[in-house]
Amino acid sequence: MANRGEEVSRFFTNQFTVVRPVRRVNVDLTRGMLRELDERAARLNVSRQAVIKTLLRQAMDQDRPTSPRGKRRAG
Repeated sequence: MANRGEEVSRFFTNQFTVVRPVRRVNVDLTRGMLRELDERAARLNVSRQAVIKTLLRQAMDQDRPTSPRGKRRAG
């Protein structure tokens, strides 16, 4: 539409979240752990990286008294 010169502003809200730069890290895992990650990723139909990030976020949230969003965690 934009290439044809049509108005496309209605598709944009101008509301966005700033994403901080991502830093790459290397992690050594056993074959068994990789196999489990790959099995979970396949079951969820997501990437291995998505599984790692999700599990890490859950573990980090569980370890703190309140979540980053201010909600109290049970436990």
